[in-house]
Amino acid sequence: MKLHNGTSPNGMRVTMFMQEKGIELPLNDISIMHGDTKKTEFLARNSLGQVPVLELDDGRYLTESIAICRYLESKYPGPALFGESAEEQAFIEMWNRRMELWLMTTFGSIGEHEIPYFQYRVEQNSAFAAAQRKEAIKRLTWLDNELSDGRDFIVDNQFSVADITGAASLMIAQFVKLAIPDDLENVQRWAKTVMSRNSFQASLPKRQ
Repeated sequence: MKLHNGTSPNGMRVTMFMQEKGIELPLNDISIMHGDTKKTEFLARNSLGQVPVLELDDGRYLTESIAICRYLESKYPGPALFGESAEEQAFIEMWNRRMELWLMTTFGSIGEHEIPYFQYRVEQNSAFAAAQRKEAIKRLTWLDNELSDGRDFIVDNQFSVADITGAASLMIAQFVKLAIPDDLENVQRWAKTVMSRNSFQASLPKRQ
């Protein structure tokens, strides 16, 4: 197998997932900022022009970060970042979707509507970006309430793919200069725990 990956929140999810499992694969480093994902060679791997892409041994290309992580989990079962029991898997899936839809998507929309690079993707609207910033704080407040039981991780005090999706959301927040309010002590605690992991530090984007 070979991983085609570059600096992006979803790329970070796969990198962090692999770091947690100790998986090493040949890497084709893709520069999004230099237009690599728009080249014909890359579009042949993923017509959507997005990273990450996992090239399988049979020559097929697997895209979408969670699909890649699930495939790697089947090949490298331990540690089980999607859970082991039916209950663990269900709650991790629930929380991973929450982190995707409630944090990652909201934070990402701020960048899409504020950062000039993304003009090709959306018709940028500064008022929408401002509204999303306010919504992001509301959603962080919701998460703070959910973590009020003192747990260090998102699901049952067990590090999982939901924390990885949350970590990617934190990376976006840093990128768009969205600070976690000081009074959200539970989110602050969780963020500190996740960001201190070696897998997070090793997955931070490199300057391109």
